[in-house]
Amino acid sequence: QVQFVESGGGFVQPGGSLRLSCAASGLRTNYDHYAIGWFRQAPGKEREAISCISTGSFSTYYTGSVKGRFTISRDNALKSMYLQMNSLKPEDTAVYYCATVNMGGGKCYYNGMNNWGNGTLVTVSS
Repeated sequence: QVQFVESGGGFVQPGGSLRLSCAASGLRTNYDHYAIGWFRQAPGKEREAISCISTGSFSTYYTGSVKGRFTISRDNALKSMYLQMNSLKPEDTAVYYCATVNMGGGKCYYNGMNNWGNGTLVTVSS
C-alpha cells in the first residue's frame, strides 16, 4: 500500500512561510499515475483537503482559505510533493498530511489508497 512521509513543519510567526514535503513509497505503479493532495487537521476539527494536484500537474485544487497563499507542486522523478505556504495565519495551525486523492467537480477527495501517516505539525503563533 502507498505510504507517505511528511516533513517540513515547525513553528512560525504569523505572516511567515514554510515548505512542506511529502515522500512516497510502496507504490504499485509509477508515482505519476497518482493524483495526490495535502490535508490538514486542526485541534478539535475534522481532517480537510486543502490542496491537490493531478497526475500530470495539469490540474490543481485549493480550498478557499488557502487560495493565493499556498502553492502545491510535485516532482515525479523524486516521488515527492511539496506545499509552499506563505502568509501563514494562526488558523493554519494543524497537522498536515498527504494522501492519494480523486479529483473532480472542482473538488478533491481522499480515495483510501494509503494509510494516513504521522503528518507534520505546523504551528503559527506570535
